[in-house]
Amino acid sequence: MDIIDFANIPCTSDALEYLRKLDIGSNDLCTQAVFESIRLTGKERVLEAFKDGVLKYRRFNKLAAEKELLAYPIARIIVSCINNNYLTKRYALAVAKSSYEHIKDLKSAVLLKELAADFGINIRFDDMMNVSMHFTDYIQCVHVLHDPKWKMLNRTVKQGTLMISRDDLARLMEEVVRQKVESGLPHEVPKDIQMALEPYIAEVREIIYTRTSKQGFRKEGFSEVIPDCFPPCISTAITDVQANVNLSHTMRFAMTSFLLNIGMAPDNVTEIFKASPDFKEQATSYQISHINGASGTTYTCPSCATMATNGNCPGKSMCNKIENPLVCHRRKVWVQNRRRETR
Repeated sequence: MDIIDFANIPCTSDALEYLRKLDIGSNDLCTQAVFESIRLTGKERVLEAFKDGVLKYRRFNKLAAEKELLAYPIARIIVSCINNNYLTKRYALAVAKSSYEHIKDLKSAVLLKELAADFGINIRFDDMMNVSMHFTDYIQCVHVLHDPKWKMLNRTVKQGTLMISRDDLARLMEEVVRQKVESGLPHEVPKDIQMALEPYIAEVREIIYTRTSKQGFRKEGFSEVIPDCFPPCISTAITDVQANVNLSHTMRFAMTSFLLNIGMAPDNVTEIFKASPDFKEQATSYQISHINGASGTTYTCPSCATMATNGNCPGKSMCNKIENPLVCHRRKVWVQNRRRETR
C-alpha cells in the first residue's frame, strides 16, 4: 500500500509505520505554526463526523494524502480529550465509511489480501477474482451485522470456506475499521498536548453540547414515553442507533422489548432503527412484531444480570442495585410523578 491508501484507511499498521518514519513528534504537530493547517484539518474531520456522519474528502495525490494522514492523530486526540460516547462512535463510523469507499475501488488482489491480513483476515482469490475466506474469519466480521444476507445459513460453506462478493468484502472491512478505530478511543493524552489543542477541543465540545440533549440522545419520537426516565443501558443503545451504529443482536432485543414493554408503539420503535446502517424496514418490523407478541409470546426486557452477561450494561452501579431496566424506569417515573404532585 502507498500514502494514498494510508490516508484513506488510516488505521492500518503500515499507515502507523509511515507516520513514525516521518519523524514528526506529537508536540511539534500540536504546537508549531507550520502545522496549523494540519490541526485545522483534524478538527474539521471530527466536526464532519459529528455533524454529517461522513468524512467529505478523499485524497488522491501524495501531498494532500500526507496532510490527511497527519491530521488523523490530531482528530483522535480531540475525540479522546472530549471523551463523549456519541462523538467517539460517530467518528469511528465516519472513518469506517470513508475507508469503505476507498476499499471497494481497489482493484489489486495483492493490495486487498495485504489489507485483509493487516485486519487479521485471510482471504483468497481464484482465477476469476472471486473472494473466499474461512468461516471463522467471516463470523468474526459479521457478528454485529443484522441483515439476513450475512447469516451463515444464507451462505454456502465448503470445507470450512465460503465465497463472498468484492462489495461484501469491502463492507466487512468497513466494520473491522469501525471496531478498530472505536476500540482505540479514547486514549490517554499528555497534559501539555491537551493544553496545546485546547482551542480546537473547546470549539468541538461547544458544538457537541449545543446540538445534543443532556441525556445524550434526541427526544423526538418518544411522545408516549418519558425518555428522561430511561435507564443508562437503554439511553446508551438509543445514542448508538442515532449515531448510525449497528447494535448487537442482544442489545437490539433488549432495547426493543424495553420500549414495547413501557408502551411505545411498534411503528415508533421501527422509526428509531432507521438510522442503523443495515436497516431493512420489512425485516425490522417483523422482528419488532414478533417481540411484541405476534407469535403468541410477548417478550420482556432481559434482567440486569443478563444485560451484564451480554456486555450491554454500561455500569451496574449507575442503577443502584436495580434488577431489571424496567424496574429502573418504573422508579424514575414514580419519582418524577411525586415531584409533580409536590409542586
